[in-house]
Amino acid sequence: MREIDAILAEYNKLKAEEISCVLATVVHVEGSSYRRAGARMLVDEFGNLTGAISGGCLEGDALRKALHAMHQQKNKLVTYDTSDENDAVIGAQLGCNGIIKVLFEAIDFDKEHNACELLQIARKTEENASILVEFDLEESNFQPGTTALIYSEDKIFTSAEIDKDVLFKASEVIQKKRSDILKLKKNGNSCISYIQFYKPAIKLVLIGAGNDAMVLANQAELLGWKIIIADGRPTHANTNRFSSGCQVIVTRPEDTLENIEIDERTCFALMSHNYNYDLAVLKLLLNKREVPYIGILGPLKKWERMQDDLNHAGIQISNVDEDRIHAPIGLELGAETPAEIGLSILSEIQAKLTASSAKSLKHKNSPIHERRTLEILSI
Repeated sequence: MREIDAILAEYNKLKAEEISCVLATVVHVEGSSYRRAGARMLVDEFGNLTGAISGGCLEGDALRKALHAMHQQKNKLVTYDTSDENDAVIGAQLGCNGIIKVLFEAIDFDKEHNACELLQIARKTEENASILVEFDLEESNFQPGTTALIYSEDKIFTSAEIDKDVLFKASEVIQKKRSDILKLKKNGNSCISYIQFYKPAIKLVLIGAGNDAMVLANQAELLGWKIIIADGRPTHANTNRFSSGCQVIVTRPEDTLENIEIDERTCFALMSHNYNYDLAVLKLLLNKREVPYIGILGPLKKWERMQDDLNHAGIQISNVDEDRIHAPIGLELGAETPAEIGLSILSEIQAKLTASSAKSLKHKNSPIHERRTLEILSI
């Protein structure tokens, strides 16, 4: 399950049972850290944790800070310095050498647009958005917290008035698809707006409902991806073979895309084990330029045959198509079993969508993650 889904599922349970909770959000990182800005963790009044803000080194103290914020019903900003190996608060040194700012928000269930409710709207809407989290560098000052979910100037979910500069930056964040920091002066205080780029879950469409598709669907669900299975065989494409979280469609190949909403994060794996079915769907996908990944299960000879058949039909494979078609599907991992093949496929899709090399990290001379510290110390 996607981490945000797990947090929201727990939030809804706590809300129904009227159990108090606090949302912890990493709002800024200097240097290296196990989790980056935007990582979240939900803490309930009994000390149960859902999600994570670190690799485990911060959670113990974060629990205490969360319970303190809950008791006072007051948002709190806390700074952790993992570069100090003598810091007893951190305990387990991971060698991260980073400074991490975490905002703790006491959740008010009666507030229509509290932090978790805004996240819930974002999850259901499935559109690119900006999430506005405001804090003050002076930790003793008032900490606004998560105040808005912004899609455009005309589509905003918030209970507060949004500054025009914030709206402009939020639009820029969506356009550039990367989070940013905006520094403003409010009532003489240094107000920082962490504007997080929110992107919906990856959507994976499996063309074919065979046993290997069942394994791949289960693996993709662990990553929090949205899964759609399409097949012409009712005996295979049915909800008894796939989890309740999967959308299962019985369809002819030429009608496959009619019930699927396609966007720039919708990926396809053609694995029906029926050559003509896969080819018919591929013809449809060649007209869907927004699809970033099309994987075709089978040997290279299958893809070569498909190209010949497409050529005979007067359909040309463009350079753009060649970049998004992956045949044979998957990374070279020496995979043999359905689970190993599934790992190969999911790894290739992840690498494609993140524009990663998929090479071993031991050969990477630069930081694992892009080192892009958003400066907040001066305004």
